[in-house]
Amino acid sequence: MSRCNLNCSYCYVYNKGDSTWRTRPVLMSDLVVDTATERISDWCRRSGQSRVRVTFHGGEPLMAGRERLDRWCRRIRAKLAGIADVGFNVQTNGTLLDDRWARLFLEHNIAVGVSIDGPAEIHDTMRVDHRGRGSHARVVRGIEILRTRQVPVGALAVLQFGADSVAIHRYITSLGFPNVNYLLPDFTHDTVDEVHRRFGATPCADYLIPVFDEWWFHDTMDVRIPLFLAVARLVMGGRSNLDMVGNEPFGFVFIEPDGAIEDLDALRVCREGMAGTGLNVFSNDVWDVAALSPLHRAAMFDGLDTPRGCAGCPEEHTCSGGYLPHRWSPSNGFDNPSVWCADLLKLFTHVRRRLDVDVDETALRRRVLTEMLCTAS
Repeated sequence: MSRCNLNCSYCYVYNKGDSTWRTRPVLMSDLVVDTATERISDWCRRSGQSRVRVTFHGGEPLMAGRERLDRWCRRIRAKLAGIADVGFNVQTNGTLLDDRWARLFLEHNIAVGVSIDGPAEIHDTMRVDHRGRGSHARVVRGIEILRTRQVPVGALAVLQFGADSVAIHRYITSLGFPNVNYLLPDFTHDTVDEVHRRFGATPCADYLIPVFDEWWFHDTMDVRIPLFLAVARLVMGGRSNLDMVGNEPFGFVFIEPDGAIEDLDALRVCREGMAGTGLNVFSNDVWDVAALSPLHRAAMFDGLDTPRGCAGCPEEHTCSGGYLPHRWSPSNGFDNPSVWCADLLKLFTHVRRRLDVDVDETALRRRVLTEMLCTAS
């Protein structure tokens, strides 16, 4: 679904300068779904991949309607039967949720992510409809329906600089989410200056560190926070399972309603058409993405290179430069540390203190784990 019933001010699809969505069909056809599934099937056969996760994104995917989503899930699962186990996710703004959607999610075992940035006075400053009306009341009503029906649901929350982050965290967890995914706002090196002028040198770290301590000290660690877990895993010598830190390969592609195969969708914040590959499911397969350039291959399979500017940083091999879109500048491309470099260093340093693991111990742990894996293989 390439349209949305909300008009969130920070949305990287519609409000960060990229207009490619205007050229796309509103809805994906069954033919695109079937062809994309054939490409996934071919990928699984050739790569040996036996598990696949399909995420319905947008725009707002629920605008496609229940009958269509039900049909797509059935067709995808049938076409991949005997080839790969398939799981489904849907990322929604939550405004269209009702009992019938909850039943459909349960029928297909669809895990749901709902975007909510905090209580109404926070959420409704940015997450508004096309008339400027807040969406909070509708979202909370939808969340309650999912909870009542016991649908697996997690929260996505964009950091709200200048707000009380602990109060926001307590509010979001009070809604019963077992998983809260905090997102760093999407800026590049040519758009972030105003943020730093308004909120200081490390607004992300200043927001997240009090939340980390709340999570660490006050018996809320039963709520999963992927960013904190990824940082802790890296500090302990492991690998990240989050594309925001750690330079792991993405392992996914995006299929647009017209069948276009795209890279990471958030690359739209970099410049017009940046997420585009020129490929389409009707004439290309997933392997063709990796053949486009060394950057595409690294993103898909090998993991990205750490920016040269990270050399000598104590977190060079943990943070590894941060999220790809946040590295972009017109002059150096992606060969820059994240616009949130100082924030990530401050957050990693704080987590190290809590875990009592210094940089040398991280390096030792990583070396031991690598040797163990090599021996096991």
